[in-house]
Amino acid sequence: MDPLLLGITGSLLAGLATGVGAAGVFLIKRLSLRLETILLSGAAGIMLAATFFSLIEPALTASATTLPGIAGVLVVIAGILLGALLLSTAHGALPHEHFITGMEGPSTRVARIWLFILAIALHNFPEGLAVGAGFGAGGLSGGMSLAIGIGLQNMPEGLAVAAGLLAIQYSRLKAFAIAFLTGLIEPAGGLIGSLALWLAEPLVPGMLGFAAGAMLYVISNEIIPETHGGNYKSSATFSFLIGFVSMIFLDHVFG
Repeated sequence: MDPLLLGITGSLLAGLATGVGAAGVFLIKRLSLRLETILLSGAAGIMLAATFFSLIEPALTASATTLPGIAGVLVVIAGILLGALLLSTAHGALPHEHFITGMEGPSTRVARIWLFILAIALHNFPEGLAVGAGFGAGGLSGGMSLAIGIGLQNMPEGLAVAAGLLAIQYSRLKAFAIAFLTGLIEPAGGLIGSLALWLAEPLVPGMLGFAAGAMLYVISNEIIPETHGGNYKSSATFSFLIGFVSMIFLDHVFG
């Protein structure tokens, strides 16, 4: 199957998983802070394992065959740092708001709901980019475990977003619809990631590193502070570990 089509399809399915998780808002009255922490921490664990096993490790393998000696490793490292730097710049330039840690970026009069949507977009785009890059570089086997892992972590994220919107007086249907639509940002990232690698194979090590850096930034700067800012750090840590080892299993089965 065409790697470009695989990248778009895989990132779309991973994004749609956000809606699957958001559908849980019709079954609950409110998501407790502890449960939200556990769900988001598990998602972060999946993302971290996916970043290493499905992005950084293949990037290093690809660099060994395309560039001599230490040059290949440096290209991957440069990609990681560039991905994190670009996402950091976007976070600093765009006002957005998180459910737990609150407002970030420059001040604005934009309605809170759009700040929440911007925050989720900043999370979802690099995830789609990573899935697209995974399929673009390694075909079906290269992107399958990554797409499944990102899809699984999108489910609790979708539920957390929908439940957060419910808590600020949005109807269940509107909360679900908004959370569902945020997942559709991922195919845009998937298209860019898979297209770049489809057009230029030498970009594989740097592009995979770039996607990994963007993911690492989201994990370290966004999700972990959100889940470790309250009184459930121990629960968050073990949920993170469960998510991490779950992704190891998925990568072993589907990788």
